[in-house]
Amino acid sequence: MAILLASFSALFYGVADYCGGRATRHATSAAVTVRGQLASVVLIAILLLADWEATPAASDWGWGLLAGLAGGAGLLAFYRAMASGAMTVTAPISAVVGAVVPVVFGFAQGERPGALATIGIAIAVASVALVSSSTSARHVDASWRMILMAVASGSCFGLIFVLLSHTSDDAGMWPLLGMRLSSIPTVLIVALVARKSLAVPRSALAITIASGVLDTLSNGLYLLATRHGMLIIVAVVTALYPVSTVLLATSLDEERVSRSHLVGMVGAGVALVLVSLARD
Repeated sequence: MAILLASFSALFYGVADYCGGRATRHATSAAVTVRGQLASVVLIAILLLADWEATPAASDWGWGLLAGLAGGAGLLAFYRAMASGAMTVTAPISAVVGAVVPVVFGFAQGERPGALATIGIAIAVASVALVSSSTSARHVDASWRMILMAVASGSCFGLIFVLLSHTSDDAGMWPLLGMRLSSIPTVLIVALVARKSLAVPRSALAITIASGVLDTLSNGLYLLATRHGMLIIVAVVTALYPVSTVLLATSLDEERVSRSHLVGMVGAGVALVLVSLARD
């Protein structure tokens, strides 16, 4: 069950990233993030009504709020790193760090997956790096500052996985509300200080809303997955989300599939099979 939930979480994360990327062609990243997350509050309300008997502890609220802060900070650092133009360097670094952080925390907490699962985890991390690499022929050398930004963003994204995994089973979907209570103000304040426009044209409104709603749905699925399996395995499977982003980009936007993308997608499939076989 955990692998299935994590796989769907990865699928929706990737679709959300694709929608967000398309929306930022017509509006600022801050506008897309704020509007998308505001729209996701409706989905959270529905989920909470469906699970109203959940009784989150104070610690569950704390984990959710911290996860929201990590998400907001991660997005800001990621966009700053990507703005340098060195996508071939910064994107894979952010993706790999985001996958490695929960693995490190999982081992530190005493989780010990079997040999087959460990091999699958290693393949998955390598696949994330390959799939996240840019197809652009334009190469820009990344400065150490931008590399640190990429590492910071990946660390924040990985921390989201770790923080949400600490919520209790009794918390239901309430940690998702905690995330939004901290992530929306964080991004909103930074956008206002930087004087970024928060306007989204009507033509991009639907895809903006989709990005926020799907991202929240992914968080919810991941939350459920962590309650059925080990953090190391669930987080790494979820971290394979760039695969669905690349598949959408190649099928809808007719982007070219590079050899590294192809190898990465095959590797992701192999990794998923290995951790699934080793789930017991």
